[in-house]
Amino acid sequence: MTTWTNDELTRISTADELQMAPARGDGTLRAPVPIWVVRDGDDLYIRSYRGDDGVWWRTAHTSHEGHIRSGGVDKDVTLVEEADSTVNDRIDTAYRTKYGRYGGAYVDPMVAARSTTLKLVPR
Repeated sequence: MTTWTNDELTRISTADELQMAPARGDGTLRAPVPIWVVRDGDDLYIRSYRGDDGVWWRTAHTSHEGHIRSGGVDKDVTLVEEADSTVNDRIDTAYRTKYGRYGGAYVDPMVAARSTTLKLVPR
């Protein structure tokens, strides 16, 4: 299994947004959408602001593959669902810490969208 380098982790986790292009069933990529990304240890996570109604998330949830661009990093990724409540608690905190300056109107939906948590695994 491929892992992130320390440089990639830092560059992606310190960027404000990530461009996510999930793969369709035929392998082609949807148009990239800007989303928030957070780091927990040596892992990177994303969630859908619109919960499971997010179009990009529904595609990603089906294919479990996509392509990301952020902080100068350009990578194909596998998207792994994260259901562990302890990990999700830390991700909630990471969203509040990193994006708290945007206020509850934006951060609260991200924290509430725990069921859409996906870990980004580089390929």
